[in-house]
Amino acid sequence: MYLELFKLDEFPFRLSPDPQFVYWSKQHSRAKAYMESTIWLTDGFVVITGEIGSGKTTLIQSFLSELEDDVVFAQVSQTQISPVQFLQAVLVEFGFQPFKKRKAELLDMLNMYLIEQFAEGRKVVLIIDEAQNLSTKVLEEIRLLSGVETHKEKVLRIILAGQPELSQTLDSPELVQLAQRVRLRFHLGPLTSRETRAYIQHRLDVAGADAREIFAEETHSIITRYCGGIPRLINTLCDTAMLCAYADETGVVTAEYVESAIEELQWVEFNERTSRFTGQSTDPNVTGSLVIGKLLVAQNGQATGEVPITCGRLVIGRTSDNDLRLNSKFVSRHHAQIITDMQNSILEDLNSTNGVYVRQQRIKKHRLRDGDIIQIGKHEVKYVDERGAFSQPRRVGS
Repeated sequence: MYLELFKLDEFPFRLSPDPQFVYWSKQHSRAKAYMESTIWLTDGFVVITGEIGSGKTTLIQSFLSELEDDVVFAQVSQTQISPVQFLQAVLVEFGFQPFKKRKAELLDMLNMYLIEQFAEGRKVVLIIDEAQNLSTKVLEEIRLLSGVETHKEKVLRIILAGQPELSQTLDSPELVQLAQRVRLRFHLGPLTSRETRAYIQHRLDVAGADAREIFAEETHSIITRYCGGIPRLINTLCDTAMLCAYADETGVVTAEYVESAIEELQWVEFNERTSRFTGQSTDPNVTGSLVIGKLLVAQNGQATGEVPITCGRLVIGRTSDNDLRLNSKFVSRHHAQIITDMQNSILEDLNSTNGVYVRQQRIKKHRLRDGDIIQIGKHEVKYVDERGAFSQPRRVGS
């Protein structure tokens, strides 16, 4: 596409969390340092929160990519699950096949594994992304897991990462014992205007710009106003603006192209956004995303999880950077996406190897209807539309 025009080696603003492109703002560096502290300090949890698109998953991928050989880890991203499903998910990450076992058996398998790893001199880390969706029962299960220990020390290190409502959940009265175990808590705020500019140039340089300023000076204030310092939004806007410039065969992105991209994306300034565009309430006293549907995930007839649908983009694929991860060799890295607004949810195949099927028909693009079964590899994903079920859409965590 535009790589040759802009003389780049790779796309600088992809949404997938590539550790190579991480921009280390002061707060991202501090958050990573907190995560790294879990390796040598085992007394308590580390909690990292941040708004949607603030870079939590990219931070996690960078942390994992630098772990030493004596560290083993499990990463759980599907979090709207029962305690048994949670234990199964953790054991699957450690290489077990824990299905059709009772909870007591699952706990025994996990405890034995942790003790064995400790005896062999390995450290074990459990990272839970999207932890704001965890139920109170699952959080209590996590607290109990943190108590597995030898006569010298705890053997499981735990990092919880999620949206801001995770902090509210941890502060609830019924989780006081868990809250007392939190050793470090850090919130990733938005990038400043100066950091936003540095972030854009950093990603361009990694992609091969060699300090060339592809974005004109006047574009940066516009990008800041419309993206609010949120890395994912910056990526989306910058990539779209580069496509607009590419269409005119222009090697510099001017304010005109940024404004054209904003028009195509149908964005308003960040501070003025309504639920129509972001799925979030404009009421400052209300937090959380408006849920207008859900995906019920099953494999081989067994339910494995549930994912809420909010306005915006939901990506489905095999790797952990997806919003819905389907860990199977039949699923492409980024297999499909669902684009949702307050009226429709559109399913689109992202050029996957094995295709996307609805009603036994392979589709490229499909407007979802309530009850549709999406077939991706050996997974069945049921689409449930809740727009008409409430006089006012419910919110994540409600």
